[in-house]
Amino acid sequence: MGRYYSGDIQGKFWFAVQSSDDASFFGGKVQEPNHIDYYFETDHIPEIKVGLERCKNALRGYKTKLDKFFKSNEGYNDKMLIEAGFPAGKIKELLEWYARLGLGEKILKCVKEKGWCEFDAEL
Repeated sequence: MGRYYSGDIQGKFWFAVQSSDDASFFGGKVQEPNHIDYYFETDHIPEIKVGLERCKNALRGYKTKLDKFFKSNEGYNDKMLIEAGFPAGKIKELLEWYARLGLGEKILKCVKEKGWCEFDAEL
């Protein structure tokens, strides 16, 4: 079972890694009940960029290594990541930041292309 987001951007939240409200990290407006509605516009670009920089800083040089790992692996588990050289005690944290970075990059691209980005996230 997975939780998805859909609208101007689409995707699936990382199971056991990424919460449904992860886009709140980048600002926007939240509305609920069974899902969270997000709306971003060009005024949010500075905040989105700050969030992206925070993600990159938190990954501290692991981004390129994670990109390479996921390019050659369709799935993952802790054992695979440890064998690839990721520190066992940091795997969950790194994956949270990496998943968040991917979401933020989608949001920024959408806002730049359309002038806004609107989507809902399943809770």
